[in-house]
Amino acid sequence: MPVRSADARWEGTLQDGKGTMRMGGGAWEGPYSFSSRFEEGTGTNPEELLAAAHAGCFSMALSAALGKAGHSPESVATTAAVHLDKTDAGFRIQKIELTTDANVPGISQSEFDEIADTAKRTCPGSVALGGVGEIVLQTTLKS
Repeated sequence: MPVRSADARWEGTLQDGKGTMRMGGGAWEGPYSFSSRFEEGTGTNPEELLAAAHAGCFSMALSAALGKAGHSPESVATTAAVHLDKTDAGFRIQKIELTTDANVPGISQSEFDEIADTAKRTCPGSVALGGVGEIVLQTTLKS
């Protein structure tokens, strides 16, 4: 399997500095700063990139699990919300909320929820983010 990479460069102090993050494959490059991470400033932040990675990983894992169970999804769309909180120990990601909408003909809600929960627990992104306090999943099935 290929090894994936990305890089980041930061210049200056934490609050007054600025940086750039870039996907290794060159698909995206963008700025980040203290205000884009801890306030509502323009640019991106590490948590948004974690959210994008987790949403993409979960969507693919759910699609694969549905296919393995004999259900061909027409679509799976996932949003991941990463909660960065200040704690006594410092800043920590304590919660990730996955919200997925899937169009899967011929599946019951209970079977879909069971497959989705397994995908949540076993997708490589969820496993890698195992130190997060909780990963919650909300599903909407369209069939």
